[in-house]
Amino acid sequence: MSEAVTLSTLVNGVLTLTLNRPEKRNALSSAIVDGLGEAIARAELEPEVRVLVIRGAGKDFCAGADLAELLASVDHTLEENERNALALGELFLALRRLPKPSVAVVQGRALAGGAGLATACDLVLASESATFGYPEIERGFVPAMVMTILRRSVGEKIAFDLVGTGRLLTATEAHGCGLVSRVIPDSDFAATADTAIAALATRSASALALTKQLFTELDGRSFEEGILLGARVNALSRSTEDFKRAIAAFLTK
Repeated sequence: MSEAVTLSTLVNGVLTLTLNRPEKRNALSSAIVDGLGEAIARAELEPEVRVLVIRGAGKDFCAGADLAELLASVDHTLEENERNALALGELFLALRRLPKPSVAVVQGRALAGGAGLATACDLVLASESATFGYPEIERGFVPAMVMTILRRSVGEKIAFDLVGTGRLLTATEAHGCGLVSRVIPDSDFAATADTAIAALATRSASALALTKQLFTELDGRSFEEGILLGARVNALSRSTEDFKRAIAAFLTK
């Protein structure tokens, strides 16, 4: 595990990853991307992990790509830079494929790739003072690796406004356009976020896995195909041990 990512002890089914470069506003260096990839792979393989949480050390969640690495990349070949970009893309894909819920706990700035990392998670809990945005245009750069996630989350018009102007959003504005799941007052942020995560970890693992799989597989399907897929998942969920236990417990009340 890279020193740029601090892996906490697994507590009550919750595995917490902390981006650990507070002096650089937790910028996404290659070391952080590699470390996150290793940790997500661990989360997928270990049955004790029920929820994956990503946080940022210090005041910010993540301010985006490491600018020093970006500057150095101008001398690389097109193929080298494409491989580097795909490393971040694979991270987003790994979060989407993970059969367990992922939660971004965001305070301070979540910008560019940092905003993409947050919104690649299934649930985004943001402090009221948090800021989201895609300011790459200000540096002559394109937020290409986060565009798919952004467009799916907020739609084409809002997405183009954000990436074309580089304007920043408050947490409340980000919630309003679909980037954030919940906005929590700063004074209660840590306790409320921890409570929400702990509650998620108690939910049925099989039901959460099937729910996440259904969300993913609905992409690109017609309405009719979605209904048919939903019927299949509904039937599968009835065969799980979690469902049988929960129904039996309810009926004996």
